Amino acid sequence: MHELSICTSLAALVERHADDRRVAVVHLDVGHLRQVVPDTLRFSWEVVVTGTALEGSVLDVREIPAVVDCRTCGTSTTLQVPVFRCPCGSTDVAVVAGEELQVTSLDLVPTGGS
Repeated sequence: MHELSICTSLAALVERHADDRRVAVVHLDVGHLRQVVPDTLRFSWEVVVTGTALEGSVLDVREIPAVVDCRTCGTSTTLQVPVFRCPCGSTDVAVVAGEELQVTSLDLVPTGGS
């Protein structure tokens, strides 16, 4: 269950960038090829942030499909299953999407004041 270690690292990263402001939502892109289970990732987030400054924040996971470009025919294909084959039959493909694991933004709660 590598989702737990991912969330541990992610929480440390978010805390550093939040600069002592409360975080409401962490937006995360996860590529299909990362082999991460989004529901397990969300559950792990809740476990990791309990008792920390991030408690109560939500992990918003956006799944990014795996996309390859065929070097033989030039077709760009979204993979339904991780089988690296172009519809033309070629396996000479380049992965162009699906390996993401990146925080895209943080929704921070405004601090008091004007």
